[in-house]
Amino acid sequence: MSIEGIDPSALLAELKRLEAGGQVSGTDESLEFSELLAQAVEKVSDAQTSAAGMAQAFELGETDATLAEVMIALQKASLSFQAMTEVRNRLVSAYQEIMNMPI
Repeated sequence: MSIEGIDPSALLAELKRLEAGGQVSGTDESLEFSELLAQAVEKVSDAQTSAAGMAQAFELGETDATLAEVMIALQKASLSFQAMTEVRNRLVSAYQEIMNMPI
């Protein structure tokens, strides 16, 4: 199961590959971890923008979407943002741990 914009299993696989010293690989070509993260952030942003647009269209009566569809889109956007925030928090924590290591 993937959260809108983030595929947790793929992100976890890439993190494990990095941890093992391997190169991060994309589907067709090699990707940097920063590129993978930037793509995930962009997908989260797109999901939030889409959900907000869908909600506004529903409020104005411009769409055939039901209230349930709008609420599901908003919840998916919220969950994807929360997941991205958790990834960011863990990356910051890992960075701080590395910086506090004695040389």
